[in-house]
Amino acid sequence: MRLIIVGGLKGQIIAAARIAIAHGASVTHTESLDQTLAVLRAKGADLLMIDVAQPIAKYVAALEAERIRTPIVACGTSTDARAAVAAIQAGAREYVPLPPDPELIAAVLEAVAADQSSLIWRDPAMERVVQLAAQIARSDAPVLVTGESGTGKEVIARHLHQKSLRKDKPFVAVNCAAIPDNLLESELFGHEKGAFTGAVARRIGKFEEASGGTLLLDEISEMDVRLQAKLLRALQERMIDRVGGTQPVRVDLRIIATSNRNLGDAVREGSFREDLFYRLNVVHLRLPALRERPADILALADHFTKKYAEINGLPLRPLASDARKLLLTNSWRGNVRELENTIHRAVLLAQGPEIGTEAVMTPEGETLGPASGRDPAARAAQTAEAVTRSLVGHTVADVERELILDTLDHCLGNRTHAAKILGISIRTLRNKLSEYGAAGIAVAEPGQARVSAA
Repeated sequence: MRLIIVGGLKGQIIAAARIAIAHGASVTHTESLDQTLAVLRAKGADLLMIDVAQPIAKYVAALEAERIRTPIVACGTSTDARAAVAAIQAGAREYVPLPPDPELIAAVLEAVAADQSSLIWRDPAMERVVQLAAQIARSDAPVLVTGESGTGKEVIARHLHQKSLRKDKPFVAVNCAAIPDNLLESELFGHEKGAFTGAVARRIGKFEEASGGTLLLDEISEMDVRLQAKLLRALQERMIDRVGGTQPVRVDLRIIATSNRNLGDAVREGSFREDLFYRLNVVHLRLPALRERPADILALADHFTKKYAEINGLPLRPLASDARKLLLTNSWRGNVRELENTIHRAVLLAQGPEIGTEAVMTPEGETLGPASGRDPAARAAQTAEAVTRSLVGHTVADVERELILDTLDHCLGNRTHAAKILGISIRTLRNKLSEYGAAGIAVAEPGQARVSAA
């Protein structure tokens, strides 16, 4: 793990650094925002620990401006409660009191180093995938991971990295669908100072940041065809060109790509290069949907129950037998992600010694059951039939806009999930949302529904 410690409380910062080093972290100490950004541009980092005396909000804004997604942990004297609150409000993930407690520092490092979620499986369908992953983990062969949204593609990618010979080197993930086309090249390959408007300094890209380790290209099917050609060259030559650069840079990494679309179909449609497809598809891991591996449902539910009880400081309540039966009857069209969100809500809503069916609710607050557990497509058709008459008198553009925005609300702002439901590419969805935003129309942000102007 790469850790940058920023600021001021010298002796205590040094003590924190020593604890971090003892737990295997590589530590760099900086004194200012400019120094910190220079290190991040040159080497990247997994975590920033910043003295609360520093302008935390400026650090957060600077990282956002340069699309650097390194989490920030504030640290300061234990009596400085107002500074701690201000740091969290400014964007810090956590607050660590100083002088440093070794167990607390270790816990923070462990939380950052841990996978986004654990690889949990019991079902034979998933067992076959895990066994294949174990067979090829120690090679450098590119891997293509496919599956529906929410099945855990990034989880299996991190599992591959942890089982590989590169496990002590960086694991870097980039979501190709979340970054506009005109910025994705710089995000991947880096840029030189002055290469374009806003390029105020040289910055390494994800390829260089991941050199020696593993680079995950998430939702690669959404990458523009022109950039696919440059990616193919980088994979073949193991060389990249920074935007605005004059000299190629050699890189050494393993590529894992994911897609929730059928890349074979994308090749036939002309939206994905055939040569790049075959370059990536050396080993193909297809993750089954959660409904195809029912034995995993309760194992994952128990895992999430424990996880969210600990995170929220709540007592660990087991799932009641009727709640467990209810989980097994649901179709889980949102896969593991939907199950995780359902259990999270249940942990928060449970009142008694166990988590009963009354706490297992949909996002709309309905109890998961025969009525609410019906096929969502059938319920959507019934609703559509009821409102068809109200569409008369509206333009096609009006109807399309409301359908897109309502679907995004239903998905709590999740662009990938909404695009899949709508049957359009995420790029098309993103362009539509940009148009609506420019017109002053409220658009749901990830993790939340729209806020009405009224």
